[in-house]
Amino acid sequence: MTAWRTAWSVAAILVATATVAYAADDPLRICLDEDRPPLSVHHRGKPDSGFDLLLAQAIAERMGRPLAIQWFESKLDEDSSPQLEANALLSDGRCALVGGYALTQDSLVVPGMKTARLPDFAGANRDDRRRRVALGVLAPSQPYVYSPMTVVLGPKAQGRKIGDIGDLAGLRLAIESGSLGDAILMTYDKGRLIDNITHLVPGRSNLLGALERGEYDATLIDLGRFDAHRAAHPDTAITASGYYYPIGANRGYVALASAPALIDAVNKALTGLAAEGKIAEFGKQAGLTYLPPREPAILGDAWKQIIQR
Repeated sequence: MTAWRTAWSVAAILVATATVAYAADDPLRICLDEDRPPLSVHHRGKPDSGFDLLLAQAIAERMGRPLAIQWFESKLDEDSSPQLEANALLSDGRCALVGGYALTQDSLVVPGMKTARLPDFAGANRDDRRRRVALGVLAPSQPYVYSPMTVVLGPKAQGRKIGDIGDLAGLRLAIESGSLGDAILMTYDKGRLIDNITHLVPGRSNLLGALERGEYDATLIDLGRFDAHRAAHPDTAITASGYYYPIGANRGYVALASAPALIDAVNKALTGLAAEGKIAEFGKQAGLTYLPPREPAILGDAWKQIIQR
């Protein structure tokens, strides 16, 4: 990804005259989702934890700045999305960076809406929950972790060899309606698996719990979600197949495009931490199955790629 990093460095130099110098004691403010284990966790009465928290601490240290975490809670509604929520937090000055951001072309386009509501965040008041924020344009850092989809097996399918989606034929499959996994399974080989798929309603059904009870044999979910389940249930009967769907997204930071010097500094810190093996070490400490970033750095139209496959 050297060429990609170089491009960002050049861009930072070209607009350096428009950047703001930060004082050494100016906190590096990073927004993290309070309930996305094992990436980031903030629960009352418990120590803050997670891979993204460890990484944020290391980056702030590399930059010689104190760290301030702005915790927020992501709740989707009809006019919101993770992209709009991140943009609103940044545009409102709640933080300079949002961590754990899925780097896709769709998530980095200029927003189609001029304003958006803020997600609920630590310290928010009634007015914060009502008002709308004028949105800016997002710019990504280089990626620091790869987040693929993985097949997870129930107790009755334990040991089943999965080298491709086609190896799920004959198994009782469960998937959450409208999810990326749903699109993958439903469109595979012109619908060959459709008769074996049961759709569950997101938020109403416990997908992994049903798999745990043996009601289904397999599902396709984000690897981090399985890591979180395994951490919460050390004696779980469901197992990772070791298979990763070939279309996945990297995660990185996003800032406003008006802060290129900050992005450049973050990229420099990430490069050093990766070269020293620190990022992989943070993943291990947090219980994350760490996979280094993959090309393309920014995923294109995932839905189109899935259908074409």
